[in-house]
Amino acid sequence: MNEITSRKPLPDLLRPTSLNDFYGQEHLLGKDKPLANSISAKSLLSMLFWGPPGSGKTTLANLLANSLNCNFVPVTATSVGTKEIKNITLQSDLLWEKKQIKTVVFIDEIHRFNKTQQDALLPMVENGSFVLLGATTENPSFSINNALLSRLIIYQLHPLTNIELEKILLNGLSFLKQNNRSIIFPSKVKEHFIAIADCDARKLLNNLELLAYSTPKDSNTLEVNLELLEQVLGFSCRKFDKHGDIFYEQISALHKSVRGSNPDAALYWLARMIDGGCDPLYIARRVIRMASEDIGNADPRGVQLAINAYDVYQRLGSPEGELAIAQAVCFLSVAPKSNAVYTAFTAALEDAKHSGSLPVPLHLRNAHTKIMKSFGYGKHYQYDHDILGGIALSQTYFPENFTEKIYYHPREEGLEIQIKQKLDRIRTERNIKTK
Repeated sequence: MNEITSRKPLPDLLRPTSLNDFYGQEHLLGKDKPLANSISAKSLLSMLFWGPPGSGKTTLANLLANSLNCNFVPVTATSVGTKEIKNITLQSDLLWEKKQIKTVVFIDEIHRFNKTQQDALLPMVENGSFVLLGATTENPSFSINNALLSRLIIYQLHPLTNIELEKILLNGLSFLKQNNRSIIFPSKVKEHFIAIADCDARKLLNNLELLAYSTPKDSNTLEVNLELLEQVLGFSCRKFDKHGDIFYEQISALHKSVRGSNPDAALYWLARMIDGGCDPLYIARRVIRMASEDIGNADPRGVQLAINAYDVYQRLGSPEGELAIAQAVCFLSVAPKSNAVYTAFTAALEDAKHSGSLPVPLHLRNAHTKIMKSFGYGKHYQYDHDILGGIALSQTYFPENFTEKIYYHPREEGLEIQIKQKLDRIRTERNIKTK
């Protein structure tokens, strides 16, 4: 076989050159879907692709630019700065003046740009010097400033499904066969191999390339089994047992065992995942989620203990760190349970999503300047510490024309018993005061 990786990695060699060969993201590229319509109309606006690694952000940006015959300039946020962006702008302006060809600038990991660097993109996007395609794995609400977000169309890419990964795998196997290196996957082993990729096409093809190198030099055919996967990829396949338990089923079982106050079952599933090769830091992150979602304010120590377990593993590694995670799992399992904060926050997010950008009431705004004060910022605000009882009961805190809501309903569990008693009293008194 030719040394297929002597030129480019397998994921680059198999990168689609046509939208017809692109797998996944049907919600964007299917018939009458947003991006499909944009391509049909020969119109490309500045946009942001938000999605997990290996979901096709870079490939999709490249294909969009090529389908509209644009000049494609890919850069990574970690390797360019404001100076390089200005040079790209000058070149794109010259290309447009001479040949009437648009430039598409693809910035991978755009969330790594600081505020100044992001602000530097604003005039280029506004005056059309180039079309900006950004890619991020981070929530843009927190990683991209509002001024830039308001000028971009945000498209969320979904993790690839196992069916889509299987199609990509078949392409890879066909390519290897053409290069005199055949790899045979029994059905069950193929399922495990796809699951190991964890929805990441790049990871899938990188793993396939590793397997291609494991073929004996005197043979062009390799039949893969679970033992070989573990040996070559350094990934234990024991978590895929004869009953077909897979990664997400086991983390679900762990979470539900904690929620169900069964420390023994929780420890079993924790041990299964650790033994199966799962990243303990992933489990630790999920344990923090469990503490917030299912224990909440019934025992706030749960979140802190979960965070401590995460820190211990980062500092000490295995096996000491794993024991700290087990300690946190046990504590959360026997702690009083309340999903009141989780339920309240979910309801608040739903209202925020549908209520639009309601302005902050004037009395809740800080008057930093004389001009702001002249417009009534901070006027009539009641400073709670100066009020008898420490709470300005007659003061409203929601936006105007927004119905007062009660999201948080503490349960009769742990510390929330006392929280509920206090809130019931405050809400009753506030209701009397505001009537």
